[in-house]
Amino acid sequence: MNLGALKSGNFRAYVFGAAFGLLGLWMQRVAMGWLAWEMTGAPSFVGLVAMLLFAPAIVLSPLFGVLVDRVSVKRAILVVQGSNFLLCLLLWALVSLGKETPLMLAILSLLIGVVMAANHPVRMALTPRLVRREYVSSVVTIVAINFNVARMVGPAVGGVLIATIGVGHTLMVQWLLFVPYLFVLTRVTVRPRRDTGHAPEPFFKALLTGLRYVWQAAPVREAMFLGGALGLVARGALEVLPPLADGVFGRGADGLGLLTSVSGAGAVLGGFSQAALPPQAPGRLPFLSRLSIVMGLFLVVLLGMAGTWGMALTVAACMSFVTTLTAISIQTAVQLDLEDDMRGRVMSLWAVVAAGGAALGAGAIGVLADWLGFQTALIWTGSLSAICVTTYLFLARLKA
Repeated sequence: MNLGALKSGNFRAYVFGAAFGLLGLWMQRVAMGWLAWEMTGAPSFVGLVAMLLFAPAIVLSPLFGVLVDRVSVKRAILVVQGSNFLLCLLLWALVSLGKETPLMLAILSLLIGVVMAANHPVRMALTPRLVRREYVSSVVTIVAINFNVARMVGPAVGGVLIATIGVGHTLMVQWLLFVPYLFVLTRVTVRPRRDTGHAPEPFFKALLTGLRYVWQAAPVREAMFLGGALGLVARGALEVLPPLADGVFGRGADGLGLLTSVSGAGAVLGGFSQAALPPQAPGRLPFLSRLSIVMGLFLVVLLGMAGTWGMALTVAACMSFVTTLTAISIQTAVQLDLEDDMRGRVMSLWAVVAAGGAALGAGAIGVLADWLGFQTALIWTGSLSAICVTTYLFLARLKA
């Protein structure tokens, strides 16, 4: 299996600490989604909160990416995670005092979204530099598995805690989980950037250099486009699960936790499946990844057609399986040939595609759900996107 990066004690320490932080992150997402649903009962507001958590990445991640390529990446991640820690503390305090309102939740979602916009390029620039260069593809796989194990466990724990001790105390537990992560970040050692011999470019010229790289490298450009299409629809649907769990099937907070957790389980299986495949060659997105993208879009349609709770759980898990397998493959394709001094800029553009696509998709699906009904919205968005992507892949095949 492609797990060679675990030979590094430095990287193992990071994975251990990040497991706590990621568990807290997924508990936070469930708690904020449940607060949005509990306060308003509107799928559109749940979608808005999800969109505010991800949308800042569309505008800000490329700017943060330029900064990451110029500053100490270790110092940057400490600032980013420290800011997230303080915002989580503020959210817990407001909810515990009974001061939560839809406006307050929207504002805090936006602020956390800004911090996460910085976190994406910082994290993606940091983790490959915790190991030797030959382990970069292994790092991408292991980090994805770690993320999705938390995605499986965090929502289940969050849902149970919300149902038993309330959302305020759940947010307190989630906030405390960031403490071990911050401690580990102070202890890791980062490999120095490899000197390419080029003088630093002016800020916006450096930003354009990153954009030009993505546009001119055909495999990277295609990977970004296909990943964005999947993220817009499938990831967007997975970010607005409260209306499905409670609005369609009446399962409450426990049901939301279970639905998000089985999605996480599917994602973990997708991560391990990717790890079991032969190491990915640079320069081309594998056929399996292309097939997974189309399957993921058709699964959105199937989720919209789910008539039973068991079917909804099964389809959500399958959606997460294929989206995770594809996301790891795409990120590996982009990361393999990158120099360290370009990593922040290029991976920030991947953050725009992945997180920004999920944000726009969540917002759009939420609005459509208010108009058409949640499951009908899934059927229409999944069908149209699957047709468009299948047509693109067919034409690309003919051109090749």
